[in-house]
Amino acid sequence: MLRKAQAAMEFLMTYGWAILVVLIAIGALAYFGVLSPDKFLPDKCTIGTGSGLFCEDATSDATADTVTLRIKNIETDSAWVDSITLSTPACSFATANTQIAADSTHDFVLACAGGLNSGDKIKGDLTITYDVGASAGAGLSKSTTGQLVKIVP
Repeated sequence: MLRKAQAAMEFLMTYGWAILVVLIAIGALAYFGVLSPDKFLPDKCTIGTGSGLFCEDATSDATADTVTLRIKNIETDSAWVDSITLSTPACSFATANTQIAADSTHDFVLACAGGLNSGDKIKGDLTITYDVGASAGAGLSKSTTGQLVKIVP
């Protein structure tokens, strides 16, 4: 009976050490950023559903410290954008009553306060304040949110 217990204990100890070594290796890879999912995620620009606005493309320029968003209005009325802000880095566009005609696009250039460096990853929340109507101020002011993930070239 004692031999069976010793064999079982040796079996558990051997596998225990093997599992411990594997966990330490995975922990070291995660610590040094090899397993970082941010490196593998694609660039994306999204705006909340139901707003009638759609982010078609986003670019960034480290020399001009700007982020450019191409936003499409899929509504049947014009959208009048009052402001767009990006949380990280702090970027904003604040020219009131910029029109996006029905079923068309407009490029918005957001100026970044902290500056952009080549190779940095932009990952921030977008907030867009706008109204929809035939003329500026005709509708109620609305706000929608989104997200931007982009690597600065």
